[in-house]
Amino acid sequence: MGLWDSLLNWLRSLFFKQEMELSLVGLQNAGKTSLVNAVATGGYSEDMIPTVGFNMRKVTKGNVTIKLWDLGGQRRFRTMWERYCRGVSAILYVVDAADRDSVPIAKSELHDLLTKQSLAGIPLLVLGNKIDKSEALSKQALVDQLGLELIKDREVCCYMISCKDSVNIDVVIDWLIKHSRTAK
Repeated sequence: MGLWDSLLNWLRSLFFKQEMELSLVGLQNAGKTSLVNAVATGGYSEDMIPTVGFNMRKVTKGNVTIKLWDLGGQRRFRTMWERYCRGVSAILYVVDAADRDSVPIAKSELHDLLTKQSLAGIPLLVLGNKIDKSEALSKQALVDQLGLELIKDREVCCYMISCKDSVNIDVVIDWLIKHSRTAK
């Protein structure tokens, strides 16, 4: 039956668009809006203004339409993260890997978010952004400092990216497309 299901899913993917919904969360100035722009257009701008509340953008890559919720990272908006993460295909947690002082706060906010019962089992993609800066943490240092190995109740993946230089944005898009097949 597994082969038959795989064949049907492949045929469906040829003729039907797949959709997924994602939430981008992380502290202010981590690069969430820059990531949305990099995924959508491949573009980057130095002149980004902080997201107030949230923005929603739909992006189509291949036969997958991705609905991206870009959520503000200021303290006053963090309480609404859970609401916008419920029922999504994946949670993207963006961290400024070059701002070492913010990583402990990012860890605390991430682990607090993941304790919410309504988010159980939703895959997590952690993105260490701003690797174009010399002070950026390595991937292993970021994984260790965020305590990602402690997260056992869901799939967890981590990539190091640079929205500015478009480093690993294609890998992120590939991961998203792969996870659209299991989209709710």
